[in-house]
Amino acid sequence: MGEDYPRNLIELERRFASEEECTEYLHALRWPGGFECPKCKGETAWQTSRKLWVCKRCQYHVSITAGTVFEGSHLPLTTWFKAMWHVTSQKNGMSALGLQRVLDLGSYRTAWMLLHKLRRAMVRPGRDRLHGVVEVDEAFWGAKESHLRGRLVEEKALIAVAAEEDGAGIGRIRMALIPDTSRNTLHSFISNSVEPGSTIRTDGWRAYLQMKGYEHDRQVQRQRPTGEYLVPRVHLAVSLLKRWIMGTHQGAISHAHLDDYLNEFTFRFNRRKSRFRGKLFFRLAQIAVDVSPAPYKSLVAPQYIGLLE
Repeated sequence: MGEDYPRNLIELERRFASEEECTEYLHALRWPGGFECPKCKGETAWQTSRKLWVCKRCQYHVSITAGTVFEGSHLPLTTWFKAMWHVTSQKNGMSALGLQRVLDLGSYRTAWMLLHKLRRAMVRPGRDRLHGVVEVDEAFWGAKESHLRGRLVEEKALIAVAAEEDGAGIGRIRMALIPDTSRNTLHSFISNSVEPGSTIRTDGWRAYLQMKGYEHDRQVQRQRPTGEYLVPRVHLAVSLLKRWIMGTHQGAISHAHLDDYLNEFTFRFNRRKSRFRGKLFFRLAQIAVDVSPAPYKSLVAPQYIGLLE
C-alpha cells in the first residue's frame, strides 16, 4: 500500500462513511502483502459473518483490530478515523474537551481515552534512531522549586531531550520522562535514542562521561551564564514543547501522563515539514495497526480514575 490518504475532511467523511470502508483501509495497512496469521504466519484465510478472519492453517480467529490500538473499543471505526483526522490536521493538536465537542461525544472520558490511545500510537515500534551530531540535555517541567539547586527535583518532572543537528537548524528529536540524571539513566536514554557511532554533544555534566560507542563532544560552560549556547537545539525544542503544552493544553498535564504528551509533541515536530496534513493521518493510522493495545486502565493512574468517570 502506497501513501494513500484523504486530502481534506470532506474527502475523509466521503471515503470512510461506513465500518466496511474503514476496515478495508486498516486491512491494507496491517497486511499490505495480504493476510498473515498473527499466530502461525499462515497466509490464507476466509471471513466469517461476524467479520472475523479465520486462518486456513491453524483455524485461529482474528479481527482486523485485534492486537492494535483499536482493540477492545466499543466506538465505531468511523469515529476513530474522524478522531485521527482532527488530531493530525490541527497544527497544534487539540485537547480532550475540543475533541469531545468536534466529534459530539457523550463524555469527556471517551474523548480523553481516544486521545491517549492515539498518543500511544505516535511512537512507531522499532523506529530509526537519531544519527550524526546529536545534542543531548535535560529539562524540567512543573512549578519552580527555589529551595533546590542544580539538577535536583522534587515536584518537577525531568525530561531527557536529544536533537539532531541539521545545518544551522534542528533535524529530528527524541524526548522521554526520566527519573534522575544519573549516568545509567542518561546513557540508557542515549543508547535508545541515538545510533552508535554518532557524535553526542552535551554540557559539562559529569554523568555524560564514559559513553561507549559514541564520540563525545563535551561543551564545558565557562563564561556564558546558561547552557542555552552549549546545546541550542535542545533548548529551542524544549521552549517549543513548553509553549505547546501551555497553549494547547493550558499547562494542565499531570506527570503521570507527561510521556504520552512528549510522544505527541515528538510526532508532530518530526513531521512539521510535511506538506499535506493528510499524510500525518496516514502515518498515525499506519502505526496504530502496528502497536500493542492500550487498555483504559493502563492509561489512567489509579488516583485519576474517578476524575474521568
